Amino acid sequence: MNTPLKSADVAIVGLGPAGATLANLLGQAGLSVLVFEREDDIYPLPRAIHFDGEVMRIFQSIGLKDEIDAIARPGLKGMHFVNAENKTLLVRGGTTLKGPHGCANNYYFHQPLLEQTLRAGLARFNNVFVHQGHEVLDITQDIDQCLLKVQVRKGKEGKEGKEDKEDQEFQEVQQYQARYVIGCDGAKSLVRKKIKAQAIDLGLEQPWLVFDLLLHAELPTLPEHTVQICDPARPMTYCHVTQKRRRFEIMLLPGDDRDELLKPQTLWSLVSKWISPQDASLERATIYTFHSLIYEKWRDQRLMILGDSAHQTPPFLGQGMCACIRDASNLAWKLLQVIQHGAHERLLDTYETERSPHVHSFIELAVKLGGIIQTTDPKDAQKRDQDLLSNPENVFEFPAPKLGAGFSVATHPLVNTIFPQPELNNGQLMDEVTKNRFVLICKSSALLEGLQGRDSSPHFWKQQPCCTTLLAQDHPHLEQWLKDKGVDLVFVRPDRYIAAATSNPREMMDHLRVLGESLVDEASLDLR
Repeated sequence: MNTPLKSADVAIVGLGPAGATLANLLGQAGLSVLVFEREDDIYPLPRAIHFDGEVMRIFQSIGLKDEIDAIARPGLKGMHFVNAENKTLLVRGGTTLKGPHGCANNYYFHQPLLEQTLRAGLARFNNVFVHQGHEVLDITQDIDQCLLKVQVRKGKEGKEGKEDKEDQEFQEVQQYQARYVIGCDGAKSLVRKKIKAQAIDLGLEQPWLVFDLLLHAELPTLPEHTVQICDPARPMTYCHVTQKRRRFEIMLLPGDDRDELLKPQTLWSLVSKWISPQDASLERATIYTFHSLIYEKWRDQRLMILGDSAHQTPPFLGQGMCACIRDASNLAWKLLQVIQHGAHERLLDTYETERSPHVHSFIELAVKLGGIIQTTDPKDAQKRDQDLLSNPENVFEFPAPKLGAGFSVATHPLVNTIFPQPELNNGQLMDEVTKNRFVLICKSSALLEGLQGRDSSPHFWKQQPCCTTLLAQDHPHLEQWLKDKGVDLVFVRPDRYIAAATSNPREMMDHLRVLGESLVDEASLDLR
């Protein structure tokens, strides 16, 4: 068992999927990490249920892909938007078993099992110290560090002098220090309050009833895929989660009595068309308000926010948790560069400039899909159906938006897009070989020799093991990708987004020089 640590490189507030992923990324990189979680245990009931192929690739990067594969289900049937007559209006595609990230494009899971797996992964690192039952009360910062005031739940004892002893919680307050504090503490984030971030409302605020069921036995009449039921009389969503878990989400309408809706007899009556109490047991029922929010300020000196603390996405595209995990992947390598490799701390500003537009794109699409689903006026619904049914191309693929401006040289269309994970000639996936390093991909050894023969290599290119090289001529899938894209040289970041691309060796050296200088020189970063 690790000796308690009072000072660390990074303190993480909140141990949900985002905080646990960030702690795994930082822990395996060798940074000292403190994690504070208010609750004693993992919340035992279902919450998030979907993540995509890019997120599985991030789980792969922390060495937990096999463990998460074992608890997740590939979503191979897509998401179908149907009207009240069960006619298909729209289909989200991307249902292959092996997509561009070297895995399935979509997965369904039970959040408590995912959190158990991520937390178990933290036990591998003697530089990560997890404190459950610890609530951060206050954070102050100065030029060198942050000070955290933490209330600790020590245990329970009975009060003396009473016939029926009542549990009494005894607490104390401790202080910890960290160079940086990352708020993964959700929609009511303390860290966000300290940063004084301002919310931007992107136009959706709608209450939905969410309830989860456990089937007694398989029910062949229920679809294997997710269904968005675009019925103006009562918009709904049905999800096949994992094994015998199923979820229904039901939009609240004007005049609905919330207390009445949560009664079991009402819940079952709402879904009686598909399932009955004889088929399943009710695990959870609650009412959420779906929001579309993004905050303007993600960093204040040594404080940063991540995940739901920074943005809230409606669930119509299944991207809420995905956005949180992508945040962790983006921020982790930048913290490593600043703390371990001497990069200028302004590199941390690129976290928001890159991720905020990316999240914004997903939120906007989710709101647009929500508009399709949540139509309740019969005339509007009829027009919607006519428009969508008249379109023969009613399948849309999962989006892959670009990052915003940040650590890149945006002179090529490929820059700020994510690089795929092909299989290499030895049968391994690319990331298994390159790990969480910068990667220079060259079409041929002749091109690489030309690069190596040039002077003034950039700062970080000399820092092994931060960088590695792949020759596409040795790997058919890589070679084909370069050929398809019409490019010979690609520089890929640790989070697998492309920072520079060209076919000209001299131009690539110029790009690498600019990127290297941007790590050590505050003035060279262009965040416009």
